[in-house]
Amino acid sequence: MKYEPVIGLEVHAELLTKSKMFCGCEVVDSITAKPNRYICPVCTGQPGALPVLNQKAVELAVRVGLALECEIHTESIFARKNYFYPDLPKGYQISQYDQPLATDGKIRIETEAGPKDVRIRRVHLEEDTGKLSHADGHSFIDYNRSGVPLLEIVTEPDLCSPEEVKAYATKLRAILRTLGVNSGDMEKGVIRFEANVSVRAAGSDQFNTRTEIKNLNSFRALTLGTEYEIKRQSEIYARGGTVEQETLGFNEATGKTYSQRGKESAHDYRYFPEPDLPPLVLEQSWIDSIRKSLPELPEAKTRRFIEQYGLKPQEARLLTSEKALADYFEVVVSKSKSPAKTVSSWIAGEFMRYLNDLNIDVTNIPVPAEEFAKLIDMVTDKTISGNAGKV
Repeated sequence: MKYEPVIGLEVHAELLTKSKMFCGCEVVDSITAKPNRYICPVCTGQPGALPVLNQKAVELAVRVGLALECEIHTESIFARKNYFYPDLPKGYQISQYDQPLATDGKIRIETEAGPKDVRIRRVHLEEDTGKLSHADGHSFIDYNRSGVPLLEIVTEPDLCSPEEVKAYATKLRAILRTLGVNSGDMEKGVIRFEANVSVRAAGSDQFNTRTEIKNLNSFRALTLGTEYEIKRQSEIYARGGTVEQETLGFNEATGKTYSQRGKESAHDYRYFPEPDLPPLVLEQSWIDSIRKSLPELPEAKTRRFIEQYGLKPQEARLLTSEKALADYFEVVVSKSKSPAKTVSSWIAGEFMRYLNDLNIDVTNIPVPAEEFAKLIDMVTDKTISGNAGKV
């Protein structure tokens, strides 16, 4: 029997605020900062400490909801999500559940079959947990990250392959970076993907038992973890077995998922309204002002590049995959006498190869746009050869 996957994604993205979600502690780099220096009674869950909501975090969350074409709710509720782990000092997480900030959005991705809309079920605010690390048989915890504003973006189960999963994750990351709400530094854990995976008989419309692969912080891990889980579940059903609902980790070294714990359902978390926070009530005029401040998003920029510069869709998508790269391209075009398609070819080819070889992020391009424009023009008018320009 042939099986097909049904996949939904949950994405956790830290918001770029100066202070934490419910206290005044500074948000710091969890990789370089000394552990447990940026904490207080609120973010470490001390008895009697009261949370106060970070307005900037709400503003950034609204920006994301609007960019994803969600309905922004003028009233939303914070809830306590009860579970105990060492990295959650209160024994519960302040999140949103029944009444989230935003619902019913979408992201358009490109697939082999053409464009596809992936529905966004919900976008809600919560606080991040502390950070656990393990070495030499010991476990260590750093609470610097505890309480950092976190945005959770949940899709409907609309994704049907690892390729679609990667396309969605890539597009969402580009949107978050364009909005300036998240750095996109996956190696630092500021954006983490969780894939909910199930398989079913091809052509069926039923939903089978799903598993959740937690804390995937690279496109490679997301793709490989999803691929392996699809294969594992398909083999179980082919043998006549049963897939257990559970939470999984993914080991990149072995390329396999592994069981972490039984998968909880909503009732296991015993959600109830957070008694220390009133409902979050937003004025429509404030939401409208945020809408007006949104930058040109990747989808709109792609269409404009195709129309304005005569680029092919895949050329335009590459250039608009990063705001910094798109901005750089437009400056080079404005300074160059060469056709925009020529500039695009240079950037997509030799230039990107140069950045990748030297591991340079596109936000830190070392070549001034004016100088690159001059180089392209020198090759175009045959002042120097193409090979000389590449050197």
